[in-house]
Parts: sequence; C-alpha cells; structure tokens
Amino acid sequence: MTNQPGCGDVRYRPSRRRPRYVIADVDPTPFLSNSYDTETARLEIRFWYPAGVDHEYYRINWVEPDRNLMLGFHQDADHPDLGPCHIQLNYEDTPLDRHSATFLDAHPLAALDDRLQQFPPALDAIHWENGTPSLPTWPV
Repeated sequence: MTNQPGCGDVRYRPSRRRPRYVIADVDPTPFLSNSYDTETARLEIRFWYPAGVDHEYYRINWVEPDRNLMLGFHQDADHPDLGPCHIQLNYEDTPLDRHSATFLDAHPLAALDDRLQQFPPALDAIHWENGTPSLPTWPV
C-alpha cells in the first residue's frame, strides 16, 4: 500500500508480520489522479480464507469519514443472490446499493491491484441526488 499514490500511514492488524487487516490513509487527488469532493479517505482491506471454500474472501473498502460514505468490493458469502462478489455503497452507516461484480479468481495481491484500479471509475459513477448517493448498475 505504501507504493500506491496518495497512500500513507499504513497500519497492519494485528501486525506487519501477520497482517489480517490493513488500513491506509489516502489523499484522494493523487490516488484517483484527479480532484475529488473530499480531502481525506482511507482504504480498509481484509482477506481471509474460510474453511470449505476454494477461494479467498475479501473486503476492499474506500471509506470517507467526513461524508460517512463507504464503497467496497466484497468477495464473500454475504449476498449469494449477487454471486460470489459484489460492489456495495453505504451512506450514513446504511447499505444503499449492491450490485454483482466480477469474481476474481486470482492471487490476493493481483485481486487487490485490480480492485484498487477500479475505484476511480466506481467513485466517478456515484450519483448524488438530494444529498443521497446511489450507484448505477454497471459492470465491474
């Protein structure tokens, strides 16, 4: 994460040697390669390997604390109707939109790299109407 543009103060839980959860503060302008409506954000990344499943699970979230907004790619079993992977938009701690996303059967670092590259167009796709965001259906 320290090599990603705009990422700083990378924290590993429980430790750098055994990371299960990674959090990085993000300056949105260099990360997204353009100006953006908020000055601060963070990435929250978690991979895990449940028993009885032949692929890893992950949650890769873009979080904007000032707007109480979260956009995340989740490859898990939480919403089987959407398939093994979905994109989710939360606002004010409430899930607003979920759409199916492409399942990435790849090494976790490759999946992370692909998802990080998908955040700029995904964030650009958020539509604000009367102060409430929504995410249109589009292939990711």
